[in-house]
Amino acid sequence: MKRAIVMGGSYAGLFAARVLSAYAEDVVVVEPDVIGDDGLGRRTPQRHQLHALLSMGHTQLERWFPGITGELVKGGALLGEGDDVRFYLDGRLKAPVPGARMLGATRPFLESHLRRRVAALENVRFSQAQATGLVLREGRVVGVTTAAPDSETTGETVGADFVVDAMGRNSPLEQWLVRHGWDKAPADHMRIDLGYATALFHRGDELGSTVIAHSSPGPASDYQPTLTEPGALAAVEGERWSVVLAGYADHRPGPDREEFLRRMRRCVAPIRTVADGSEMIGDVKTYRFVESRRRVHSRLNRFPGGLVVVGDALASVNPVYGQGLTLSALAANALGAYLRSNPSPRDPAWDYFRLAEAVVDGAWQLSTAADLAQPHVTGPYPRGYRVQKWVADRLTEASVRDSAVNAQYMGVVNMELPPKALTDPRFLARAARVLLSS
Repeated sequence: MKRAIVMGGSYAGLFAARVLSAYAEDVVVVEPDVIGDDGLGRRTPQRHQLHALLSMGHTQLERWFPGITGELVKGGALLGEGDDVRFYLDGRLKAPVPGARMLGATRPFLESHLRRRVAALENVRFSQAQATGLVLREGRVVGVTTAAPDSETTGETVGADFVVDAMGRNSPLEQWLVRHGWDKAPADHMRIDLGYATALFHRGDELGSTVIAHSSPGPASDYQPTLTEPGALAAVEGERWSVVLAGYADHRPGPDREEFLRRMRRCVAPIRTVADGSEMIGDVKTYRFVESRRRVHSRLNRFPGGLVVVGDALASVNPVYGQGLTLSALAANALGAYLRSNPSPRDPAWDYFRLAEAVVDGAWQLSTAADLAQPHVTGPYPRGYRVQKWVADRLTEASVRDSAVNAQYMGVVNMELPPKALTDPRFLARAARVLLSS
């Protein structure tokens, strides 16, 4: 390709630009934001929240940006391995997972390193502009119209052989396509009404080598916050702890510092320790996530050639499971697999959408099945949900007690294994033996 355009320069867009740099002579990242000192633009509302990079996301990060883990650690990020990574269920420490590995860093820190790597590529350039529409001809996208940031006046039209929508959850792409006579992609929705809040704390040696600690309500609790508060902490750059607490519906956390500390003291031991012995830095930052949503382009009968969708514009699921950054990386990986097949940009990218949607489907199954256990979430329920939930609850319980069960369980959670790995007969048999022996 002569030129590819990526609309959106956040995490998903940066990954897409890196992939496209191997297939296009010129890659233009169109991004309206001025990137601040914190490494992110002001249009990223969740920028201050704790972000998890799951194991598969870390694998893809190192694959496309070799050596970046070392750069991040040298800059202050922490790499947690083995017992440094601790998961709790209803206050109980889960069985250890041999080889567990997670990176502790804030999203601004991580994203700024990606941006630096992408900007150093000879055939990638950034344009501080706002994408305002598509140029279509003979059933394919041939360019993007742009304007100055926050301006409604159309400016330059940039021609392209290939265009990527990485404009996030509120992408206007669907409206643009409708104006040109195309259909919107069918979408699945699940209203979850989640709220979460993040605060930073000074970090000393109060938790020893702990880098990640995550606590969630267990299968039988039906989300009883008096039992344990769901939350997580990560050791991040700058000698800080990043702590996030989550809650649904009327139990969403607010910005009050003292209330945040009280909730921390109802959580698991590592988070209580930080609440009692570490100084909070700055304010509590809140964010509300109303619904999970995915667009399924493969259900369409027609779609413009030379156009794909990545990141939150493709699917945005409950962030409490930490799948967002990993989904963005895997969509970019699917884009790379698609482009290796030497497709014609004149044709719809059906093969890409099938690859990307297979990944999204796994994340969607996992997150929505867990969300449906919340009493305020009203569905839609999949066929056989009650049986599925009963089995899932038993597997979750077994994962607390047995390392082998927890290793496979966390392999699915970390998106290294597909959800069907939880239905493997040998895995189910081991989980049953664990439960029967207790």
